[in-house]
Amino acid sequence: MGHSQADKAASHDAILEIAAKRFRELGIDGIGVADVMREAGLTVGGFYKHFESREELVAEALAAAFKDLDVWEDNADDLAASIRGYLSKQHRDDPGSGCAMGALLGDVGRSSETIRDIYTKRITRNLEFFQERMADQQPAERRAKALAILCSMLGAIGLSRAVNNPVLSSEILSTVARQLIAQLPKDTSRG
Repeated sequence: MGHSQADKAASHDAILEIAAKRFRELGIDGIGVADVMREAGLTVGGFYKHFESREELVAEALAAAFKDLDVWEDNADDLAASIRGYLSKQHRDDPGSGCAMGALLGDVGRSSETIRDIYTKRITRNLEFFQERMADQQPAERRAKALAILCSMLGAIGLSRAVNNPVLSSEILSTVARQLIAQLPKDTSRG
């Protein structure tokens, strides 16, 4: 007896959720299809009922992980608080449910054009998000500040995870957050 379309959709969503989490934790090449399928409670043979290739899984999982950023943006009324939250020990210590842009930055640079295109679109969206909050400045200055904020946040979260000295890791997070917040315009609410 075959599975219903609803069962197939639920299995597909479960695979994506697991892959999005594990890719953020272990990197794109850090976990194989067999492990993702096993964790989803499915067989490896069932993989091709859901995806044509591993790259399709990566692309869909990355898009699913980016939905978390949509939620973050929708709830980011206070940019200073958002920066503090992003550059927090909690976010640093939980990459599996954190920002896929930061967790997969190095991996994506070595990925296919398809994966890099998905990532580039997300970066563009985040730049627009930050630019909207720099309404009291000229367009070129808004763009420059948005780039500086985004690069600083991604770099700081990556460095804080990379170093094995907990004091230095915390210093990276707190210092970059403090420096970014000090440079924000007075009104950083949605434009």
